[in-house]
Amino acid sequence: MEASIIQIGNSKGLRLSKTILEKYNLGDKVEIILEEDQIVLKPIKNVREGWGEAFAEMHAQGDDEQLIYEGIDDDHLEEWK
Repeated sequence: MEASIIQIGNSKGLRLSKTILEKYNLGDKVEIILEEDQIVLKPIKNVREGWGEAFAEMHAQGDDEQLIYEGIDDDHLEEWK
């Protein structure tokens, strides 16, 4: 496939077709990876994508217990007054 570099203000850009954007799940931003003789564009995924489903699965398996106590224990209560 061949594409033209186009003028965009003082910069230049590459126009990608809607088909390519949809096929490779490219949104408004991409990660650009510069390699020795090529440029790679990768979709940026939501950092927490899939966490809700993972947490629901953990809960269903009973694997979501609190591991660190976040309260103040009575032995150190005087320090907080």
